Amino acid sequence: MKIDLNCDVGEAYYDNLVGNDRELIPLVSSCNIACGFHGGDPLTIQKAIERALKYQTNIGAHPSYPDLKHFGRKEMQISVSELKACLRYQIGALQQMVKSKGGLLKHVKPHGALYNAAAKDFDLAVAIGEVLREVDPKLVFLGMSNSQMEKAATHLNLPFVSEVFADRRYDTNGFLLSRDQKGAVLSSDQERAHQALEMLKNQTVTAVSGKIIPLKPESICIHGDSKNALASVVYLKQLLLKNKIEVKAF
Repeated sequence: MKIDLNCDVGEAYYDNLVGNDRELIPLVSSCNIACGFHGGDPLTIQKAIERALKYQTNIGAHPSYPDLKHFGRKEMQISVSELKACLRYQIGALQQMVKSKGGLLKHVKPHGALYNAAAKDFDLAVAIGEVLREVDPKLVFLGMSNSQMEKAATHLNLPFVSEVFADRRYDTNGFLLSRDQKGAVLSSDQERAHQALEMLKNQTVTAVSGKIIPLKPESICIHGDSKNALASVVYLKQLLLKNKIEVKAF
């Protein structure tokens, strides 16, 4: 069995330090690099790109609502035309920065509130997908398993990779439990790794209500901004190895 392991990186913004890109990027098979709208100053982004290229880690864009204040985690009501302009700007900038270093942008994963909204809203997911197709139809849409993003990618004939989360609880409908809810974020390395293993072995996850939710794990995410992200990635990789599951980029 093989699985992609991804992490959100490049999210520090000048003196607002976030995550541990230097240690995380060599350990994962794919990374999603912030594009400046929720985090990621130009030098931080460049360093993340260089690190990913050095360790042959898949590079993806991680665009957000224009929301530095709330780290992209507050849903915004903006027009489709404004959203598409924001996405073109972010994805295009990252794509060119990667190209200038001799690399290739592989995928796009929306960030935070934009990701959660697109998981439930087909029209929003289609708008995101249309920008991907416009920028480069070979770009992989990395999005939540069994979500409207997956349906939108199929509708637009875009390559799609189904993502699951090791460090987040799921609600009864199969979406991520809101961070406002108690227990929404799994805090221990053991909890995160064992949820990931459940998803891989059974293709299910146990929701906070106890309901068993079917899903299709093709890429597992651990959020890079969590305090113990590095330890969780190390522990998860060890557990996967014990279960003869190879970490390999999609």
